[in-house]
Amino acid sequence: MDEDLSGVVGIAALADPLRRRLYRFVVRSGEPVGRESAAQAVGVAVHTAKFHLDRMVEDGLLEVEYRRLTGRTGPGAGRPAKLYRRAARDFAVSLPERHYDLLSEILADAAEASVQRRLPVDDVAPAVARRHGEQVGAAHRGEVGDAAPLAGLAGTLETLGYEPRIAEDRMVLENCPFDRVAREHTALVCGLNLDFVQGVVDGLGCPGVTASLEPSPGRCCVSAGTGGDAPGPGGP
Repeated sequence: MDEDLSGVVGIAALADPLRRRLYRFVVRSGEPVGRESAAQAVGVAVHTAKFHLDRMVEDGLLEVEYRRLTGRTGPGAGRPAKLYRRAARDFAVSLPERHYDLLSEILADAAEASVQRRLPVDDVAPAVARRHGEQVGAAHRGEVGDAAPLAGLAGTLETLGYEPRIAEDRMVLENCPFDRVAREHTALVCGLNLDFVQGVVDGLGCPGVTASLEPSPGRCCVSAGTGGDAPGPGGP
């Protein structure tokens, strides 16, 4: 019971708009961040950022580590910096947000298509996932406007529970909206995820952007970048 209540407290902590901005900055950074860089990113004083970051640590949203950023050791190296990173725990409510309903829709449509076409589900599911992605991308195309292709893709995927981070010409996804299912059925879910994201790319009309599988511990297996040929649907 206490664990459930602590989860609610953690989510409630993000009701504050500034705290949400700080939290998003931390999780998108891809590595632990200091209070100075967090303050600069959201445009507040360092002491203000420190207050909210420490509050999120107390509420279980963030974790802390101490490290010398200069890499020096021994006398004169200075005190280790206090750095913040997203907590490893996954709230039941949940944070990051999960979208198992989306995965369920894709699998249900794939099962129906399998019966109608008298084909194995594995043969039709990739194309179904890509079609779902195309529909999502087309629905968000007007919101993207003149944004850079990767930025437009990142903004759309963020509405679906992904946590995109752009570095130069690559976009990685810091979490998977289908995390729990992906742990037990990795090949199936990662494949459908790839087709879905590529479908979003196509639906948005992002020129030169290709989704690809790039598994890495602690984040989504799908990433995207500019250049190259987009993969075709995995099924008929």
